[in-house]
Amino acid sequence: MDGTAIIIILAIAGVASVLLFAVKGLLDQVPDVIESAGRARDSWQRFRQPEPLPCPDDEEPPMTA
Repeated sequence: MDGTAIIIILAIAGVASVLLFAVKGLLDQVPDVIESAGRARDSWQRFRQPEPLPCPDDEEPPMTA
């Protein structure tokens, strides 16, 4: 009976340490994912609304309605 309790305690500690290691690995990746999402959002906005072409200096810009 004594050996069984020790094995159970060691198994629980092992599972807990593996879970903590996995969670830490996931949390370390969160800042990179957020930066990538921001860059993707900025690229998408530039794609949807491209910058207007610059007009030549000698012409007046077109009138807007």
